[in-house]
Amino acid sequence: MVENTLTVGKISEGFVLDHIEAGKSMEIYKYLHLDKLDCCVAIIKNAKSNKMGKKDIMKIECPIDIIDLDILGFIDHNITVNIIKDEKIVAKKELKLPKQVVNVIKCKNPRCITSIEQGLPHVFVLSDEKK
Repeated sequence: MVENTLTVGKISEGFVLDHIEAGKSMEIYKYLHLDKLDCCVAIIKNAKSNKMGKKDIMKIECPIDIIDLDILGFIDHNITVNIIKDEKIVAKKELKLPKQVVNVIKCKNPRCITSIEQGLPHVFVLSDEKK
């Protein structure tokens, strides 16, 4: 029996996002605005995981200071962020829910002032971490 294998090369500088909930990688791609950056991105969807059953993995090769990773805490604070330099993991970033997000999500209330007044920032503040 031949097992299917997928080989994705090493990255010299950037991030590896692991333990992403299966199917959420494209949402992360959108929130991090990776389509607007000139960087190499590898997305592995539905990879086998002993811990999660299935998971997504992303490899992003770009300068470390170019991406705001705090947004990942809003999406899923269980994602593992491995920071890569010179093809080696130099640090792991622990994610937590951000206290505030600006221009990440939009208010769904049609009467909200941000829906009427164009150009106002969409600011959301964490009111209860447990909920």
